[in-house]
Amino acid sequence: MEQGNHTRVKQFILLGLTDIPELKILLFWVFLLVFIITLLGNLSIIVLIRISPLLHTPMYFLLINLSVIDLCYSSVITPNMLANFLSNRQIISLSGCVAQMFIFLILGSTEVLLLAMMAYDRYAAICHPLHYSLIITDKVCISLVVGSYLGGFVNSLVHTTCTFMLTFCGPNKISHFLCDIPPLLKLSCSDTTLNEVALFTVAGTMTFGSLTVVLVSYVRIISTIMKIHSLEGRRQAFSTCSSHFICVTLFFGTGFFMYFRPSSSYALDQDRVATLFYTVIIPMLNPLIYSLRNQQVKKALMQHLGNCALKGGI
Repeated sequence: MEQGNHTRVKQFILLGLTDIPELKILLFWVFLLVFIITLLGNLSIIVLIRISPLLHTPMYFLLINLSVIDLCYSSVITPNMLANFLSNRQIISLSGCVAQMFIFLILGSTEVLLLAMMAYDRYAAICHPLHYSLIITDKVCISLVVGSYLGGFVNSLVHTTCTFMLTFCGPNKISHFLCDIPPLLKLSCSDTTLNEVALFTVAGTMTFGSLTVVLVSYVRIISTIMKIHSLEGRRQAFSTCSSHFICVTLFFGTGFFMYFRPSSSYALDQDRVATLFYTVIIPMLNPLIYSLRNQQVKKALMQHLGNCALKGGI
């Protein structure tokens, strides 16, 4: 096989989720609805937190950033997928593929780190409530968010650079609905050993580090909650972190299924479903989970709706 840094393929063909015309039309309308719900849900969370003084706390500053990431995440992926449903062959240029992967990996990596920061915030709030304002200051909160974005940028830069330094000399059909690392490694005619090592080391270190923060935080949180004698006190404590715990479980679960397996067990159909879940479905679910299970968000929403009703009646 020819190896080197020269890329012969100048464009790729995304095969998408299916090639059945009737199913493509049905999926178009389904995912258009999902996309609309995602946009409305995340925008509503952002606006509600911005206008409600009750939600001007570090926890909800982190939640705003999670909603921004989910909003961008879905916007990078879903429009192309919808266009793919309406065309017989979706062509993406090499530069477009690079850009899509780079942005997609930045957002995904940043979300991994941000979920860990949110777990640390909940640990500080529940395990050290008297010192919470000293531990999670505005400066610390901003540093956590900036650090998450920087970590996501570095991770994305490493993997995008390594992937597109490979030689692609044909075929150019990506059996996926986006430019992602595993299907592109399958198309390369270069040795991808170093890329697989980079995927497990760089992404693995970041992901396992974030997961460690999450697990240690929740072990301490659960231990602290179990020491609360009041049943109502336990319930309130659990309610402050249950939404985040559900989001963490959904995101990390699908992420591990997608990336951290031997290449020999790589199954395109399974990975398309897994990628679809955490790039399209989870960004829709996150605002629903936080709005339906978070008492403060529901209280702030009811207050805002009540104020709007009073103003409308005047």
